Amino acid sequence: MLKLTALLFVFLGGFAVMVLEIVGARYLAKDFGGSFYVWISQIGVILIALALGYAVGGALADHFQRAGFLAIPLSAAAVVTFLIPNFTAWLVEAIVNRHPLDREIPLLWQKLDPVLGSTLVFFLPCFVLATLPPYMIRLAARQLEQVGTISGLIYAASTVGSIAGVFLSGYVLIDYVALSDIFRGTGLLTLLLAGWSLVMDRWLRRN
Repeated sequence: MLKLTALLFVFLGGFAVMVLEIVGARYLAKDFGGSFYVWISQIGVILIALALGYAVGGALADHFQRAGFLAIPLSAAAVVTFLIPNFTAWLVEAIVNRHPLDREIPLLWQKLDPVLGSTLVFFLPCFVLATLPPYMIRLAARQLEQVGTISGLIYAASTVGSIAGVFLSGYVLIDYVALSDIFRGTGLLTLLLAGWSLVMDRWLRRN
């Protein structure tokens, strides 16, 4: 039961990360343009968030060893994601508008401005979601002897969720749903994971 719960939990986390990455690139493109640099920036920032999230998530799991702890960062990530349409437009516009209108933006800033925009908007929620796989491995390893097997399954489930997020975002959501609604839906999904972590915490303490 714990294994299945952990797999579904990280599946949804991986799904949310890729929704933010793919839809986020479209969101940034309206201000920074649809250039190659926007996609490179978004992919690079999300990969940095994932790498740091994996490292920090493992350390937190060893320290707290309770699923309920995840409710705090997940709730914060949920609020940030839900409010992306409300509070980030001025941040991105400020990055773009700081360049003089009568001059061409230097090539260096054409590359780095999207990095800055992606970091300010998407780094935090993706970083928090990236803590879930190592955290779930630590919790499940208390119940299972085959740590290698559960590690592989956890990261496989997270990756499958990411694959689903890529195709659903690119082929369905962007075509039929407003970007603001996608962000709000992803925020609600992240909040669901926060509540779920509290339920898991109670269940684990009883078993």
